[in-house]
Amino acid sequence: MCGITGWLGFHHDLRDERHVIDEMTATMTRRGPDDCGVFIDTHIGLGHRRLAIIDLPLGHQPMTVETPDGVVAIVYSGETYNYRELRTELRSRGHHFITDSDTEVVLHGYLEWGAHLPYHLNGMFAFAVWDGRTDELTMVRDRLGIKPFYFSETTDGVIFGSEPKALLANPLIGRDVDLDGLRELFAMTKQPGWALWRDIRELEPGAMVTVNRNGSQQRTYWTLPARRHRDSLDLTIDTVRDLLTDTVDRQLIADVPRCVLLSGGLDSSALTGLAAKHLGAEGQRVHSYSVDFADQEANFTPDEMRDTNDSPYVRDVAAHVRSMHRDVVLNPADLSDPDVRRAVIAARDIPAGIGDMDTSLYLLFRAIREESTVALSGESADEVFGGYRWFFDEAARTAHTFPWLAFQSSITTGRDALLTPDLRRTLDLDAYVDDQYSAALEAVPVVDGETGDERRMREICHLHLTRMVRMLLDRKDRASMAVGLEVRVPFCDHRLVEYVYNTPWAFKTFDGREKSLLREATRHVLPQSVIGRTKSPYPSTQDAKYAESLQQQLADVAADRDHPVFSLVDHDWVSSAVGADAASLTGANRTQLDRTLDLYHWIDMYSPTLHLV
Repeated sequence: MCGITGWLGFHHDLRDERHVIDEMTATMTRRGPDDCGVFIDTHIGLGHRRLAIIDLPLGHQPMTVETPDGVVAIVYSGETYNYRELRTELRSRGHHFITDSDTEVVLHGYLEWGAHLPYHLNGMFAFAVWDGRTDELTMVRDRLGIKPFYFSETTDGVIFGSEPKALLANPLIGRDVDLDGLRELFAMTKQPGWALWRDIRELEPGAMVTVNRNGSQQRTYWTLPARRHRDSLDLTIDTVRDLLTDTVDRQLIADVPRCVLLSGGLDSSALTGLAAKHLGAEGQRVHSYSVDFADQEANFTPDEMRDTNDSPYVRDVAAHVRSMHRDVVLNPADLSDPDVRRAVIAARDIPAGIGDMDTSLYLLFRAIREESTVALSGESADEVFGGYRWFFDEAARTAHTFPWLAFQSSITTGRDALLTPDLRRTLDLDAYVDDQYSAALEAVPVVDGETGDERRMREICHLHLTRMVRMLLDRKDRASMAVGLEVRVPFCDHRLVEYVYNTPWAFKTFDGREKSLLREATRHVLPQSVIGRTKSPYPSTQDAKYAESLQQQLADVAADRDHPVFSLVDHDWVSSAVGADAASLTGANRTQLDRTLDLYHWIDMYSPTLHLV
């Protein structure tokens, strides 16, 4: 797991631009605290920051192979979980290896298969290969978009990196943000390729781009396939169990300490149970971590998203699998700390957070990193198996928009309420969301004869797997890599995703509940309390002191009427929020306070050039 960056400029001699490559690489020190490397040839510069996971002594990057016709170099971020099988196959084809790293396997895989390489890989990855034999750069991203990859085409090549900050360190890239960028910031539709910054694009999941002297070409090597499911329910459950078990076993491979994120919900508990079973066979105990808030268990109140508090279920799972467990307990001062908020914004490069759920995730990861380097997460199980409440809400399911927006939670309600009236009218988020929804539906594959509810649920599942899941994966990656922690997501194994996506909705809910297939497939490693628990999302503090702290910080913001944040945010709205009763600032109201502070800090940190007309 690492940070990568690069600059291809056919009209530049990049041997004279070493300082720029160094600065781009240095922006990702937190992604890769263990090692740093740069490769520069006449028109290409590659930078790498390494978080050492496999083959700690020999996995240095950029990694190169000298051929009779020129050098081939790679910068790689991620993990290829089938690298051992691929290495055996490549050895049978005459390749020789000097390390035990998956990076070297991917590099030799490129030498063997060229543009067909991604089809052979199982994992999470973002990498770029410079082929000096043809003077061509190939950039590749994994199927689900687990690892980030951003690029900007220039007049004579391309600039790329794991995060926008790497590109922004290059003087050729401006800090411009226009209306289209702002629309998606508040819309929550995850427009393909969006990166907020006008000159930067996100390489889409399952895609690859080649750049040479003739220009660039992008092609898609993977999309969600639509197939008719022919397995029985019993066979489907067995297949899900086998796929998930194999995936967890593969993703526990590491040469550093590993752990599991445990919330007490079905997803994380299933992974914890499977990991405990695998490690137990090797004479080891699984380490688990959860986040909690001071006094929350004693004072918990059900809300529109959460019926139960996590803590009792966490204890049940930890006892059931005999994990070595640690609770990371946070208080309002931790969650509202401006320095922590700024660290989260710096990690993401955009002010698109969700308040205490972002800061708590960052603080959880920071605490875990004190003891572990790799963590398994239950992220994406709700998108794969159909776990969110709006999957079962008739109004949300039949609405002509994204179901998570139709459901109107505290995160999605009044997304633009904090903006100035003029900017709200100019952005016209309703029209933008309608356009994105229409485009997203057009991308849903068709199965002959599939109609009615089954067809609609395929659409809804596709929306989640190609739009919503990408937002959450990006959040997870940035928060974890900002502290040098690699978080793996077994539920994003493309074999599992393809198989479950094509199972009928009646199978996904065969027992009348959410995520029926997952519950039954992992019942053998779960305590009874978790088997009976309903879906509860990532936790959020209910302590009113958090909102009070936000108000105090916003009072200082409101006092500076000339601050550029008020070109976006309605000053009257801020003043009203500052004067409100803190106890009333819950749900959507509190979310808007968080978003206002995020915008304020983001403008101070990044000095963006805003184009609002």
